[in-house]
Amino acid sequence: MVLDGVTQTETARRIGVARGTAAGWMKQYRQGGAKALKAKPQGRPKGRSRLRGRQAAQVVRAITDKTPDQLKLPFVLWTREAVAQLIEERFGVRLSVWTVGRLPARWGLTPRKPVRRAWERNPKEVQHWPAERYPKVRAEAKREGAEIHWGDEMGLRSDRQAGTTYGRKGQTPVVPGAGRRRRCNRISSITGRGTLRFMVFKHRFTADVFIEFMRRLIKSAGRKVYSIVDGHPAHKARKVKEWPAEREDQIRVILPPAYSPDMNPDEFLNHDVKQNAVGRRRASSRNDMIADVRGYLRSTQRQPKIVRSYFHAPSVQYAME
Repeated sequence: MVLDGVTQTETARRIGVARGTAAGWMKQYRQGGAKALKAKPQGRPKGRSRLRGRQAAQVVRAITDKTPDQLKLPFVLWTREAVAQLIEERFGVRLSVWTVGRLPARWGLTPRKPVRRAWERNPKEVQHWPAERYPKVRAEAKREGAEIHWGDEMGLRSDRQAGTTYGRKGQTPVVPGAGRRRRCNRISSITGRGTLRFMVFKHRFTADVFIEFMRRLIKSAGRKVYSIVDGHPAHKARKVKEWPAEREDQIRVILPPAYSPDMNPDEFLNHDVKQNAVGRRRASSRNDMIADVRGYLRSTQRQPKIVRSYFHAPSVQYAME
């Protein structure tokens, strides 16, 4: 219409648009011809963000390899806010939390409950233990005809809650329980062949308790015992060091790398007991609680396959006896 001599104002009035819109179309036509007037998709392209592929790869590497506080961010866990701040500080790109919330799914990341691991842990020692040190311990035990036991202690409380229960939608079920907490302790040891030995007691775990357990362990094993335990203070007490030293032909205490509970198969027994012997039962007294724990451990003791299954966890890397 404009090319036929109609003014831009009249053209805009006839087709029902603002005069500025018509003027803009004419400007695009004069600069780029008819192709410049072709309709273009509006808004940001779907499935894409303002991050480039290389930048996104750097963000994913930072999330999987580091924690926010290691990168000097004011967060402990990776959240949408933490990822948004990381992107802004590194690349100067400001994204909303809703946009950031959609990015991890595209990168193959999902919310996961983290595993707590002490920073005092020495990664080199952890790698050295299953690759070199433990095979030597296993060879020495085989040469001496000894039995390798993995030991650990655990405190139990009656108010532990495990699992779920049914309830009406939108209403949280209420489980009755005593307000007073009841406690007991348990020490145990397991072997790769499925042998389980345990002791449940009320008092505090001390060096004397550990010595008493070792005495019982030697008696029940009927041969020399290699006891692998963690760095609990009771395991390092002077009397604990002296007691096995006087009985070198009966027992040997070995300490694996510090702060590495994931490498002890007995830790999986701890989790099993907390979930099934305490967390799913309601004891009316401490004696009932101790009876429940002993009953569950005895039932596990009669099923060596269950004990051996603790050695097949992804974090445990030991050859079966």
